[in-house]
Amino acid sequence: MKKKIDGAILSPLAGYTDIAFREICSQKNAYMTVTEMISAKALYYGDKKTNELLKVSPFEKNVAVQIFGDDPDIMGYVVKNSLNSLNFSCIDINMGCPAPKIVKNNNGSALLDQPNLAYSIIKSVVENSNVPVSVKIRKGIRNTNSIEVARLAQKAGASFITVHGRTREEYYSGLSDWNYIKSVVDELTIPVIGNGDVQSYEDAMEKIKFSGVSGVSIGRGAIGNPFIFDEIYKKSIGYNYEKPTDLEKIEMALSHLKLNCAYKGEKIGILEMRKHFVGYFKGMKGSKELRDKINKINNLEEIEEIICKYMQQ
Repeated sequence: MKKKIDGAILSPLAGYTDIAFREICSQKNAYMTVTEMISAKALYYGDKKTNELLKVSPFEKNVAVQIFGDDPDIMGYVVKNSLNSLNFSCIDINMGCPAPKIVKNNNGSALLDQPNLAYSIIKSVVENSNVPVSVKIRKGIRNTNSIEVARLAQKAGASFITVHGRTREEYYSGLSDWNYIKSVVDELTIPVIGNGDVQSYEDAMEKIKFSGVSGVSIGRGAIGNPFIFDEIYKKSIGYNYEKPTDLEKIEMALSHLKLNCAYKGEKIGILEMRKHFVGYFKGMKGSKELRDKINKINNLEEIEEIICKYMQQ
């Protein structure tokens, strides 16, 4: 990954980057997909729901598992005894999640102003992993930036690092600070992946050129728009790319719905698709009324019928 990568990485997003969505993004030429973040302690204690998050699609070409925790020994243990035997190409350590529940438990971005603990965690994971280890960080927390953690991640043996250019307190507001991301690139010798506000190939290229990152990671920009990975991949290698029509977006939404139901059962599959529909149907005429209608239905065939009628209008 020292050279620029052809394509973009799907960022881990809790409640979004499940097996169905990762499969779709992978088939749309995402360079790498990343699981929803997984609690190392939950794995350590054998939580069944957590084990479900580890399922990988046979169509995923390059998938990383993201774990979080604040105990170096437990982090190393689950990597050695649980994750090494699975088909992941990378272990990603979450030190960027801003969610109050995560931060309150001293996980995620809470570690950004605890460089010694962060180093111990990364070192433990690296020493116990059979595959490359990466670290996901934010710009900082509690008026402390994350540059020291970035330096220590490299020292501990991380193969690359992903930087989201917002502080924990900013969540997803304002603009991602690509000046800060550039400062991390300039500081390290390992590859840096930039994250934040990439909505198109042009966005990606502008940010790569400005900051010198090896590639970009896309989260919210991919919701309802897995086509963005195809766009970045094809344009970056000189292939022709045509923007999807509304019809193609609707057809993808239907495919995603059926795939989600196949993996999770009809009830959960439908319920969890509702947030994806917002992205797929964004900007389409009468889409709010369509979503209002299908969000009240819990039967796959009925939803398919309503969406098919909408397509014919």
